[in-house]
Amino acid sequence: MADGLRLDRVRVFQGRRRLLEVDATVLPGTVVTLMGPSGSGKSTLLSYVMGDLAPGFHAEGRVTLDGRDLGGLAPEARRVGILYQDPLLFPHLDVAANLAFGLPPGSPRAERRAAVDRALADISLSGFGPRDPATLSGGQAARVALMRVLLSAPRALLLDEPFSKLDTGLRRQIRDLVFGRARAAGIPVLLVTHDEADAEAAGGPVIRL
Repeated sequence: MADGLRLDRVRVFQGRRRLLEVDATVLPGTVVTLMGPSGSGKSTLLSYVMGDLAPGFHAEGRVTLDGRDLGGLAPEARRVGILYQDPLLFPHLDVAANLAFGLPPGSPRAERRAAVDRALADISLSGFGPRDPATLSGGQAARVALMRVLLSAPRALLLDEPFSKLDTGLRRQIRDLVFGRARAAGIPVLLVTHDEADAEAAGGPVIRL
């Protein structure tokens, strides 16, 4: 069995000020929720796991994924996916090309097209490949963003309040989709949120800062 995502005494600093300290294990297929006030360093912690800390911040501690130390690895080598508040679809690419961006490079064109078609059908958006992302609803864009991440075959998934801009009914639908896909794929998930309903739906441990 995979080890999952391990944060071993990770401390995040802004200058000399310590923002947070986290010691946690996120097992495959489970969601660990991180809650705390704005400015407490939650998103910065996710950046540290991704390997792209912003200037002015630094962190200490060890991050491992399935037993592999992520320290020193470039973000693209970590196999960690992330979803943000905004879908961040590429505006100059159609929906199909946005999804294809998540696929490993070098695969034959026919295989890539078939993978994109399956992905669209999987999220009930068959036929949406040629669409401009600007024409999608909030829920449709969120589903495309999720599937783009999943097509990259991440070994862990970070969620930086990706449901916060959705209305209540859509929030529940997309949240269930994200958690369900992660559980089915056995992906460890680290969720940052301010919403207690998100934490309850995640069903895993909650770390409060």
